[in-house]
Amino acid sequence: MIKFLFKGILRDKSRSLLPIIVVSLGVFLTVLMSGWIGGIFGDMIDVNANFITGHVKIMTRAYAENENQLPNDLALLDVEELLTKLNSDYPDMEWVKRINFGGLLDVPDENGETRAQGPAAGKAIDLLSPGSNEADRMNIVKSIVKGSIPAKQGEALISDDFAEKFGVNIGEKVTIFGSTMNGSMMFKTFTVSGTISFGTAFLDRGAIIIDISDAQLALDMYDGASEILGYFNEGRYIDAKADSVKASFNTKYSLVDDEFSPQMFKLRDQDGLDQYITMADSMSAIMVFVFVLAMSVVLWNTGLLGGLRRYSEYGIRLALGERKSHIYKTTIYEAIMIGFIGSVVGTALGLAVSYYLQENGLDVSAFMENVTMMFPTVYRAVVTPDMFYIGFFPGLIAMTFGNALAGFAIYKRKTAQLFKELEV
Repeated sequence: MIKFLFKGILRDKSRSLLPIIVVSLGVFLTVLMSGWIGGIFGDMIDVNANFITGHVKIMTRAYAENENQLPNDLALLDVEELLTKLNSDYPDMEWVKRINFGGLLDVPDENGETRAQGPAAGKAIDLLSPGSNEADRMNIVKSIVKGSIPAKQGEALISDDFAEKFGVNIGEKVTIFGSTMNGSMMFKTFTVSGTISFGTAFLDRGAIIIDISDAQLALDMYDGASEILGYFNEGRYIDAKADSVKASFNTKYSLVDDEFSPQMFKLRDQDGLDQYITMADSMSAIMVFVFVLAMSVVLWNTGLLGGLRRYSEYGIRLALGERKSHIYKTTIYEAIMIGFIGSVVGTALGLAVSYYLQENGLDVSAFMENVTMMFPTVYRAVVTPDMFYIGFFPGLIAMTFGNALAGFAIYKRKTAQLFKELEV
């Protein structure tokens, strides 16, 4: 019988084509929205992790209390020894050191006199060590507007906005003025190797990026760092694992009565991200649920209307002697088959488009010029295991349920009314 029904679905396009198209479209939208919403929230978390928080972050207790002030006089010391211990204790993670600093960026003229000045927000990362992933993690190569990434000490990347505003060209000198770790005056001259634009005002205003060895020399931070960031080898933030690593590290290395003792924080402990992630998870679940529910109602009505349109067909089949229960069962089987075909087609299309958006993304940098919060400029979908079955809820169950309700009309057919309709 299944084979017979399947042939009927293939041959009678008038009763199967439209329902399959509607089911496929509904499932496609459900799968795509699930991947898109998950991808957007995931991208926001990843951007914060890559640029600021890491999956876990280590700072001194005193530095953590005044982090917004970039107090490098309270920074970590003996970081190489600490990194060795971290790599030994947690080998399934990548550990990197960074220095954050502020100051005044000075642009000299041909006589060495000040031509322009502006505030600078500096970040020092490992750009020159072989095998370092820092440039890729912060998407530096793709964000370079002119020039290239620093290839040796004494070179720096500066904000493209700053370079355009003050006419700074590649190869020219800029000087950063600030204070060292010990509180003395610091000024260090760098050659501009390139300009950079992340597409977000929060990152692009007066940014200067240098190698961490240059920052340690300029700021008197030999074997020091503002912070050490840890990243899981899985490439994504795992809260349960972060909790375990944090508890283990703080128990072993952190001393409550020592303000210079290292203390680990997980991503959710920083910058209000715990509240944001909780809200994002709730919103994502609610939005997906509402969309699945809406698609279920649409497909339920499709099945209901499809069954009612075949009212006369049911009458003829009853007149030919077919039992009502048999007609009802075949209607349900047919609905299951149509729902399954539509769900498979819709899921395949949804996964294909989601995968394309995962690999290529949607560039929204044009809308982020005045945004001062940490948001990604390219939004991507994400393909997750639940997307392989989530579309079957509206596609298969709702379609079958709609036909089941419509099928009750079969049992209401009266023989007298049937012959009256056939005479007409």
